[in-house]
Amino acid sequence: MPRRAWVFDPGSGGKKIPVRIKAEVEQRIERVAEEHFKGKYMRLDVRFRGRFCYIDTYREPQVSPDWPPADWPETREEYIERLRSTPTHLCRLRYFGDDRWGFAFYTYSNEKYELAVYPDGEFLGKPEEAFMVSAVVYLSG
Repeated sequence: MPRRAWVFDPGSGGKKIPVRIKAEVEQRIERVAEEHFKGKYMRLDVRFRGRFCYIDTYREPQVSPDWPPADWPETREEYIERLRSTPTHLCRLRYFGDDRWGFAFYTYSNEKYELAVYPDGEFLGKPEEAFMVSAVVYLSG
């Protein structure tokens, strides 16, 4: 009978994120966002829950002057405010300790977080790297 062996799964497990790490990671992500994506978003939202860190942005909507159509159920101002209040989900990080983070990219086609690899092909990396990958996709346009 074959022996069972433990295999690391970057899409499960993780450790609860210590308060000290939360503050440090939030500052690091904000610094990179300001440096590389200033003006591409109105507000950055970095929040933590258990072993996860979620990164979202809020953007100023681009609405054509003739929007909305006459039969639209909300006013132009209501529509713009709703868009301003809707986050753009970028990614979710999973904490494994020692500044090692798993990375899941938010896919709008499936409306869920999907396991992703960092640009170097590894499953674990730094929070700033995961933010950069996600932000290039969602904030560069």
